[in-house]
Parts: sequence; C-alpha cells; structure tokens
Amino acid sequence: MADENQQDEPVTFRDRRKIDPETGEARLSEDATASGAAAEAAPDGAGADPVAGPADGADPEIEKLTTEVAERTADLQRVTAEYANYRRRADRDREDAKLAAKVSFLSDLLVVLDDFERAEQHGDLTGAFKSAADKVTGVATGLGLEAFGAEGEPFDPQLHEAVQHEPAEGSGPTVTVLSAVLRRGYRIADRILRPAMVTVQDRPEAEAPEAAAAQPDGSGEDGSAPA
Repeated sequence: MADENQQDEPVTFRDRRKIDPETGEARLSEDATASGAAAEAAPDGAGADPVAGPADGADPEIEKLTTEVAERTADLQRVTAEYANYRRRADRDREDAKLAAKVSFLSDLLVVLDDFERAEQHGDLTGAFKSAADKVTGVATGLGLEAFGAEGEPFDPQLHEAVQHEPAEGSGPTVTVLSAVLRRGYRIADRILRPAMVTVQDRPEAEAPEAAAAQPDGSGEDGSAPA
C-alpha cells in the first residue's frame, strides 16, 4: 500500500534557470516578483510612509506649539507694557510727592523770608544776621522757590492781588501796572504758593513800558535815581 501511494503522488520539477530558454531574457527572482505583485495590488497611497503624515496638512503638534508660542509672546508684550506704565506712574507719583513736600516746607518758610525782607528795608539785615538770611534764601532758591512782583510790571490777576487801584488821569488807552508791591509773591515750578499783594495804577500805554524798563536799574518813575 505504501508503494502504491508513493506512485500516485505527482512529481513536480522547479525550473531554477535564470535565463528563459524560450525568450532568452533574464528571469526575476521569486522575492522580486512577489514584491512587485504586492505593490500593484496595493491601493493608492498605501505604500506611503506612515511616519511622514499627510502631505497636504501641517503636523498638529507643530500647530499646537505655534499657537502656544504666539500666546506666550502676547502675554509677554502685555506684561512689558503694564510694567512700563507702572514705572511711569511710579515716577510721576514720586515727583508729585517730592513737589508736595517742597511746597509744604517752602510755604512755612515764606513768613521767615518776609521778615528778612522787612529787616533789609529797614537796614537791620547786617552782619551775622544777613549771613544767616542769605543761607536760608539760598536753600529756598535751590529748592526751586521763585519770587515775583516788581513795580512797573503789568498786572496779572493770576499772579497779583490788588488791594488798591488808582485810575489814570485823562482819557485814552491805558495799561494797568503795579505801582507798589506790598508783599512779594512766590511760586515753585508752575504752582503759585501765594500771589503778590500790590497796588495798581492805570497808565497810558506809552508810559507803561518806560516804567517797566526803568525798574531793573533802580531808577524811579520820573527817571531819577533813588535817594
């Protein structure tokens, strides 16, 4: 029985010749033939590299990182702008506080300066007293204190407080000027500490500039030197 089964099995031969005897062309190996058949049978795009991802779209991870970078950049710009505004406010508040302290100190010092001025007018500001007065005045000037109000200056209601008004004689256009300064005014920066207390007089426009020009050199209204 075993011999009969062996005789019934067909005998197959595999042609391993590399040259086709009929066509004379080189034959492909079995592995190459199988690979080519698999490539032809595969659908379009099935042989593409799966790691590369879709060719027509960006990587979602890159898009996420790009969005996060844009958000962090916007946050940084906002924080930088807020800090710059804070610095400006802090500098402004510091300057306002310094000015307020100067105003408070100098306002209390004005009565002392008035005493110095009256003593000088009476000839009592001499010797060590004058030296001390000059030092105090120098400190006030160094802090930005500025005196204003002189005879012959045009009247300014924002700077001068008129306690007496002398009308002009005759007719014609006139200019109101300071005829006497009873108490000088003081200011620091653009803040008026107190206005000057003055008497005013209406004078013809032609005379007012002459009086103002004669004031710095100490000459009187009539052009004569003071006694």
